[in-house]
Amino acid sequence: MFMKKDRFISALLSIIMMLVSNTLRADNVISLPRILGGELSNSAATSVSDIEEVLPRMKTLDLNTVLVPVYWEFLEPVEGQMDFTLVDCTIEVARQQGLKIVPLWFGAWKNSMSCYAPAWFKHDVKRFPRAMTAEGKQMEIASCFSDDVLQADLKAFSALMRHIKERDPQRKVVIMMQIENEIGMLESARDHSPLAEKAYHKERWAERYGTDEYADEKFMALSYARYVEHLAKAAREIHDMPLYVNAAMNSRGRRPGEYPSAGPLAHLIDFWHEGAPSIDLLAPDIYDTGFKSWCAQYAMPLRPQDGGKIKNRLFIPESRCCENSGVRALYAFGEHQALGFSPFAIDQASPKETESVTEAYSLLRQVSNVKQAMNTWGLLFDQDDKERIIDDEGVVMTCRHYFTLPWDPRATDGSTWPEGGAMLIRLGKYDYLLAGSGVVVDFKTPTEKRQEEMKQLGEDGFAEAGGNTSPKADKHFHGKRLGLLSVDEVCISDDGTMQYLRRHNGDQTHQGRHARISVGEWKLLHIRLYEY
Repeated sequence: MFMKKDRFISALLSIIMMLVSNTLRADNVISLPRILGGELSNSAATSVSDIEEVLPRMKTLDLNTVLVPVYWEFLEPVEGQMDFTLVDCTIEVARQQGLKIVPLWFGAWKNSMSCYAPAWFKHDVKRFPRAMTAEGKQMEIASCFSDDVLQADLKAFSALMRHIKERDPQRKVVIMMQIENEIGMLESARDHSPLAEKAYHKERWAERYGTDEYADEKFMALSYARYVEHLAKAAREIHDMPLYVNAAMNSRGRRPGEYPSAGPLAHLIDFWHEGAPSIDLLAPDIYDTGFKSWCAQYAMPLRPQDGGKIKNRLFIPESRCCENSGVRALYAFGEHQALGFSPFAIDQASPKETESVTEAYSLLRQVSNVKQAMNTWGLLFDQDDKERIIDDEGVVMTCRHYFTLPWDPRATDGSTWPEGGAMLIRLGKYDYLLAGSGVVVDFKTPTEKRQEEMKQLGEDGFAEAGGNTSPKADKHFHGKRLGLLSVDEVCISDDGTMQYLRRHNGDQTHQGRHARISVGEWKLLHIRLYEY
């Protein structure tokens, strides 16, 4: 009886804490500017000369924010002696370049491993014990159940936060902080070291959740989150700023331990929120296929059960830097109102890869100045996922990959299609902006769309050869149609003024059938419709 009462009180307190933490998460990130970011490769900030070279180069790519590692092994090379040389250089050069910075704390863990811990930490295995597999194999992963590990990590991280507050008290440069990097257990779903086993049995975890690897993962997720909460609370007390943790994805059918088990993954969000209520965001590092699916898992909008607060806002601190990065950014911002997007190792990417980022960020800067935006959508297409239909209050927009049009030879030459994508913005009735690359959009009334489908028009808008009207089709057209009043290529100034560049008509709109931006081109189109 008392056990049931205790569990009820515990559950109630957990719900209250989650509601409070949701409020903190929503309020703390709402004032942040849109992060048009790029993350540096792991060793890009290990010397002053590297920092002085790489940050000005990031400015030329049109980033507004750079995610920069801060390495525990350089910050505290001798226990108790802090060296802020690299941190100071990063802040100063960023300030000179007009860039914002998000430091990445490579502390106790980086990609699961404790590879960035100082040498004095690594040598002292007794004081700083390692995690173990079920077979008793020690990992180069510090055990999160060790108070000595926590206190050493916390001491260095707190010193970093105090120093950042001294150097940038108004958060003009350093706008957010990542705590650790891709936390998670490898080879085993959870830590089986003596300290971990003691905590596992004290929690009576097996009785509550079972004994399979997914139950083990939940135990480990709550334990990692509780560890991170110590750092997050300290950060809040020293220099309050948005805080997040990033996750390596559980992809390709792998099981816990084959991927970094227990990280801040979407299916573990409740355990992370319970254990680390001071964390604002759980952020996905997206490298695998299925970009849209990963985004959807982490973009958790307003829900009544969360007290009307955002459960998790989408922020992508790492994504594969490639020729598709630009359209993926447009999709994330358009579809999910993402806080930010950041291709990884952008400092090592080729000009062809960074060009897409620069072009997309230029469009995003322009549309961010639009004051009258009423709704936005994100478009992202490839060779397999090539069409999306959007019904916007009686305007049916059929959006497709540009290569669905029949006249571009690249569509059928056997090569893999580059992704096409855009942000589609409603300004008002019959008034839209389309910002992106490699997309085509047509606009119809619902009745017109239904009758078109019965006629089975081809991809170019013409009837298929031989005539293939459905036998059920009424030959008489009913209702009204939508036409293109104008399609203008524009740019938008900082004050929101739309500046005309050129009119798209005739061949550029397929004689009024659609608005389009070809693959390899990056444009902002102002589209106005009329009904007849």
